Amino acid sequence: MKTRFKISTTGNTLIKGILVVLALLISPHFCQAQDFHLYQKALFIQGKDTLRYRILYPENYDSKKPYPLIVYLHGAGFRGNDNERQLGGSAPYYGAGKDFLKDRFRKKFPALVVFPQCPADSMWFKNPPGPPYDTTAAFNHQMNTLALSTPERMVKLLMDSLAKHKIADRKRIYLGGTSLGGFGAYDLVIHYPGYFAAAFPICGQANVELYPKRAVNVPVWIFHGAVDDIINPWPDRSLIKALRQSGAKNAKYTEYPGLKHDIEAKVFAEPDLFPWLFSFKK
Repeated sequence: MKTRFKISTTGNTLIKGILVVLALLISPHFCQAQDFHLYQKALFIQGKDTLRYRILYPENYDSKKPYPLIVYLHGAGFRGNDNERQLGGSAPYYGAGKDFLKDRFRKKFPALVVFPQCPADSMWFKNPPGPPYDTTAAFNHQMNTLALSTPERMVKLLMDSLAKHKIADRKRIYLGGTSLGGFGAYDLVIHYPGYFAAAFPICGQANVELYPKRAVNVPVWIFHGAVDDIINPWPDRSLIKALRQSGAKNAKYTEYPGLKHDIEAKVFAEPDLFPWLFSFKK
């Protein structure tokens, strides 16, 4: 099966592999809210499936060498097919796109950053029977036991392709996500524990019994709001306890007292987040 990339370029960036240039423009009203022009619009196509994503190249990008790769999975409110919403920039959703444009990241951590977009009718993981985002013990026991959803599978194949064409460094692939994206980040790590150098799920949920068995050696920094009214924090509290009891050497947990579900701003303000993340390599 042929894999294709389609990408719109704003400079002379060389993309390795099978590339078809698109003339895709960012809408003016979106630019007024937040200038995301440095994130190139792209499509990843395999067979009948298409994944829309935005990719940020490091400053002074050198196409002759691979770079660390951060893949960030957005929350449910950013789903769609406009290939813009997932970066954020407008109320009521925060969106992490702006954080990777700041000097504290760009100047110190040269890396590729990919924001894929999940279609509105899909999810970053296959939901077990029951209400979406259920946090009951019965639901948690079924988490991460199903095959990947189509968007998840496409994200994995995109990462594979970027590494295969030596755009991304296979030994330095990092995964993050918030809310629905936190669920997805956990799910991908459980399915491919040897793939990621480190992960940082935000207000998500993983199977408390299964995750330590599969991914105890994957460095992880878990974040949650103490009074999250959408995703109850008990699974993350139980998970960090289980990981530590299982001998995890690089498992961290940060819980923000008094905060509910929208904690991305706090997470990306953590001064140690990026230094911690980039300290790991496969």
